[in-house]
Amino acid sequence: MKYQRRQFLQLVAGAAALPATSSIASAQAYPSRPVRIVIGYTPGGSADLTSRLMGQWLSEKLGQSLVIENRPGGGTNIATEQVLRATPDGYTLLLVAPANAINATLYDKLPFDFMKEMEPIAGIIRFPNVVVVHPSLPIKSIPELIAYAKANPGKLNMASSGNGSTIHMSGELFKMLTGINMQHVPYRGGAPALTDMLSGQMHVMFDNLPTCAEHVKSGKLRGLAVTSTTRSDVLPDLPLVADYLPGYEASAWYGLAAPKGTPPEIVGTLNKAVNEILADPKVKARFAEIGAILLPGSPADFGKLVADETEKWGKVVKFAGAKVD
Repeated sequence: MKYQRRQFLQLVAGAAALPATSSIASAQAYPSRPVRIVIGYTPGGSADLTSRLMGQWLSEKLGQSLVIENRPGGGTNIATEQVLRATPDGYTLLLVAPANAINATLYDKLPFDFMKEMEPIAGIIRFPNVVVVHPSLPIKSIPELIAYAKANPGKLNMASSGNGSTIHMSGELFKMLTGINMQHVPYRGGAPALTDMLSGQMHVMFDNLPTCAEHVKSGKLRGLAVTSTTRSDVLPDLPLVADYLPGYEASAWYGLAAPKGTPPEIVGTLNKAVNEILADPKVKARFAEIGAILLPGSPADFGKLVADETEKWGKVVKFAGAKVD
C-alpha cells in the first residue's frame, strides 16, 4: 500500500508539472512541422519571389519546411483574412505588403482590422518604383514630365497594376504633389500593364524596379527617376523624384506577420531567424541584384512601418478618390 501511495503521489506531482514542461518543450521545439507563408499575389511577381527566397532561407535556418501558398484575389484581402483567422501558433504566416496598408482606406468595409488583428514579426525588404515613359514621348526628365502633363492635361495615360496598388498610389502621390492630370488606366496585374507600356499604348508607369530595370537598361523604356530616398545601385544613373519634389517617397516593401495572440517566444524565434538571414552576405548580394533595401529590426519596428504607411497612403487614397475594381 505504501508503494502504491508513493507511486500515486509521484504521478500527481508529475501531472502538475506537465503543463509547464509541455509549454517549454513546445516553445523549444518550434517549428515541429511545416510552416505556411500565405501571399495575396499570383506566382511570378516580386512578392512571390521574396516569399520563396525567404521561405528557402528560413527552412534552412529553422530546420523545417516552409510552404508558400499563393491566395490571390480581393486585393490581397482573401489571403490576409485567411491568416488572421488561423490558429495563432506560428504555423500560418502572412507576407505583408503595402496593399495591407492601402486597403485600410481603399475599402469602405473590411471583415478585419489589420493593425489590431495581426502580430508583426519582421520586415524583409523594400525597393523603389521607377518612373518610366515610352521612348516615343519627348520627355527625358521629371521636370519635362511635369511640363508636358501640364501642357497636355489628361492626355497622358498612366498605367498601373490595379486600383490601390503601389504602382497606382505612387503615381497618385506624384499627381497630388505636382497638381498635374494624368489619366489612370488600371490593369489586372503589373505584367499586362508593362506589356502595353512597351508597345506604346500606355505613356507613363511607376513600375516596380525588379520588373522594369532590364527594359530601362535596354532602352525599351526610358527611366526618369526612382521613387526612393536614395539612388538605386541597379539603375545608378537615375536621379530621385525627391530631387525635384522634396518629400516624395514611394516604395514597395514586404515583411512577415502572424495572427494576433501568437506566443511571443515564437514571434521572437522568427524575428531572430529573419534578422540573421538578412545579415548573411549571400542574402544581401541576392537582394541587391533586384535593387532591394533590407529591413532588419524588431517586431515593433516593422509594426511601426506598417502603421506609418497606413497613415501615409490613406491620405493619398482620399486625394485620388480611388475605388476598388
